[in-house]
Amino acid sequence: MRLTFTLLLLLLSNALWASEPLQQAAFPSEREQLQLKSQTVLTYLWVDLYAVAFYTDAGVSPRDAVSQMRDQRLELYYLRAIDRSDVIKAAWTTLERQQPADRLQALRAAIEPMEANFKDIQPGDRYALNYSAEGGLVLELNGKQVYRNHNAEFARAYLGLWLAQDGLSEELRERLLATP
Repeated sequence: MRLTFTLLLLLLSNALWASEPLQQAAFPSEREQLQLKSQTVLTYLWVDLYAVAFYTDAGVSPRDAVSQMRDQRLELYYLRAIDRSDVIKAAWTTLERQQPADRLQALRAAIEPMEANFKDIQPGDRYALNYSAEGGLVLELNGKQVYRNHNAEFARAYLGLWLAQDGLSEELRERLLATP
């Protein structure tokens, strides 16, 4: 009986601990007429790095939004300080894994100007990637637009860091694309 109670207590405390970063991020249920479809936390080596939320149009599943390049928003709320250079290194490592060399070379002209807008991340910072067919991909930092690109293939590749196979985390991808 004591062992059962202890295990139950551990499971409950772990569930509460995991939800704390999402409460801290306080993602609204709607952003720019898109609905919150999923939210989760990226944990690396037992450290929560950021909470992330994925938004799409009402009636559009996360998988359909990604595969059909429908309107979508990926929002990250950072829980830890991260150097700009580490963000860029992780992105390039993932892009090199995901993209053929010739395609990656073609995307470089769009990626590097976007990276020029990256800053060292502090706890509480929010980065967001908004995509729409009309507006292209918009990068926001703490609610302010810092970069825009109208190339849909660039948008697919960069959102793919989180949402495509062989991305930053397969577990994170699956949680973001799960149907609510």
